[in-house]
Amino acid sequence: MDMGFIGLGNMGSGMASNLLAAGHRVTAYNRSQDKVDALVEAGARPARTVADACGGEAVISMLANDAAVEAVTFGADGIIANLPKGAVHVSASTISVALAERLATAHTEAEQRFVAAPVFGRPEAAEAAKLFVVAAGDPAAIRDVSPLFDAIGQRTFAVSDDPTAASLIKLSGNFLIASVIESLGEAMALVGKAGVDKQQYLDILTSTLFGAPVYQTYGGLIARDEFEPAGFAATLGLKDVRLVLEAGDELRVPLPLASLLRDRFLTLLATGGEHLDWSAVGALSAWEAGGRSPVG
Repeated sequence: MDMGFIGLGNMGSGMASNLLAAGHRVTAYNRSQDKVDALVEAGARPARTVADACGGEAVISMLANDAAVEAVTFGADGIIANLPKGAVHVSASTISVALAERLATAHTEAEQRFVAAPVFGRPEAAEAAKLFVVAAGDPAAIRDVSPLFDAIGQRTFAVSDDPTAASLIKLSGNFLIASVIESLGEAMALVGKAGVDKQQYLDILTSTLFGAPVYQTYGGLIARDEFEPAGFAATLGLKDVRLVLEAGDELRVPLPLASLLRDRFLTLLATGGEHLDWSAVGALSAWEAGGRSPVG
């Protein structure tokens, strides 16, 4: 498929590389040109502007937040103004429900198609083409871009013809991951202060009742105090928790744990943890119990 890719960060670089490896013709755009140059060496075509990446059958955007997605989508040089009629914009970013709805409406008005397709998985999963894709939008559009999903992930879940459903599922999933991080951190602070080896404790947990990858991955990071380099930055964790609370407000669903997590992320950032992985929230309890600060 002839396509564009916008956003070559921790996740986007691996995704775009796998699309190239699968035989797709990728035109890549990123604000910092060095990341584009690295992908060009693998066979991509460089885009100097967002518009340059929008001439094909589809374009994927993988960006950090609502503001970044809005910046590349709207305006004279944006995706909507330059994507051909009938082509598909796939938003793989974790964005607000409100923005997903706005994007769907704007693309329909421009006679284009929009698929919300956020992904579950960290950068190592993106590099290995092992992401889980949650797709929502027009079923025909999802079918048309399914070869792209096959190139980046191990499974695609087509959940709805309403793109906002994918955004809500992704946000709620990230809320659950953050909840696991916090609870693991509290439990490890408890046993660690009593002298129990945290790695041994984690091995017991993940060999018995808690064998899910989320416990293995984040428990390992917490046990090893391994918060740099950030696979998913703490600032993005706070962003996602805030978007979950925003969705809860809109639907009138109380989310007391999400409110607690917002405060935990604020504590981490207020003490200098902006550069750390969001799993560093799991080290706050040990610090508060007299241990070392995750910030160092």
